[in-house]
Amino acid sequence: MAKIKVTQIRSVIGRPERQRLTLRSLGIRRMHHTVEVEATPDVLGMIAKVHHLVRIEEQ
Repeated sequence: MAKIKVTQIRSVIGRPERQRLTLRSLGIRRMHHTVEVEATPDVLGMIAKVHHLVRIEEQ
């Protein structure tokens, strides 16, 4: 599977709890934190739900 780098670029302050939990489940803990994840259908679905809060870079 391909790897994807996901970086949080917008704050979760004032966002619904579900979006906060989605970022946590991706492994993102704070602003400008970058994680490398596998591009599985589950992960791509999570990224789609918070695409306005993150930057995606394909490897």
